[in-house]
Amino acid sequence: MQIIEGKLALEGNEKVAIVNARFNHIITDRLVEGARDAFLRHGGKDENLDLVLVPGAFEIPMALERLLAGGKYDAVCCVGAVIRGATPHFDYISAEATKGVANVALKYGKPVTFGVLTVDNLEQAIERAGSKAGNKGFESMVGIVELLSLYRQF
Repeated sequence: MQIIEGKLALEGNEKVAIVNARFNHIITDRLVEGARDAFLRHGGKDENLDLVLVPGAFEIPMALERLLAGGKYDAVCCVGAVIRGATPHFDYISAEATKGVANVALKYGKPVTFGVLTVDNLEQAIERAGSKAGNKGFESMVGIVELLSLYRQF
């Protein structure tokens, strides 16, 4: 049996974007730092990495659609943070951001990762933005690195 899997190394010429939801920026700024760190550590070049800022998680799919339609990017890493509040707003935003990113990724067939935190409270968000639970931005970009390598093999 032949096993096909991606490697955790970039060739150095891949053009990648990070789409970051500014809402909850105290958390999302850390996710961006983690994603950038992962990109550079795995062989990416800073000049091949762009950061696109959107107001909130709901707007991520719309920016993702435009980025992939333009054909400039090989992959996109999406990060953000939706923190549960006292109203059902959290449920709607989380669901629509998730579905929107999935639909756009399937439409264009390019590597896209979903590093949008959907947490119950600020403490959980902090844990996932570089504290006890690691940095989900870093992990999302590592997924991009692996997918780019894997897609090259297809």
